[in-house]
Amino acid sequence: MRHLSFDDLAHAFRHHRRAFHLEVRDDYSGVAGESDRVRRFLAGEPQDPKASASWHTLMREVTAAGCAVQRVRLIAEPPGEYARFSLATTAANLEVGEEIRWLPRQHAPPDLPDDDWWLFDDDMAAYTVFTGDGAALPGWVTTTDPAIVAHYARRRDDLWGKAIPHTAYPT
Repeated sequence: MRHLSFDDLAHAFRHHRRAFHLEVRDDYSGVAGESDRVRRFLAGEPQDPKASASWHTLMREVTAAGCAVQRVRLIAEPPGEYARFSLATTAANLEVGEEIRWLPRQHAPPDLPDDDWWLFDDDMAAYTVFTGDGAALPGWVTTTDPAIVAHYARRRDDLWGKAIPHTAYPT
């Protein structure tokens, strides 16, 4: 296993043709920077464009270069505050080239991990590691173990096929 910084993750996007992300949590407000974004949303205030600027710049770059960036987000129904925030702000991700789908939690396999993961092509998995209070540890932990990566490739294909495209998900 190897630890990746944001710059390392950006390198992975630039050198792969497909990146898939599974988001399993109902609430990410414990993640650095998210609590202010959620607070703004709940207060009816506009989002600070600087809060996502680095991510959006990277996504514009890599999707324009041909990397397909896909996400499946598990969602509880009815959605909680964070999920409502996420639903309302997903358009910005779509505008920079990401493809996002929603999978109602009741349709998700019960054995999904507690941590989110990225899969780059079919050769590297990168995990976000969360603490007990919902904060994310800095960076990502990766593996290129062929058996693990093959497992996540099968999960990706299954989940992507079950999930509902953002534009078709009822909000």
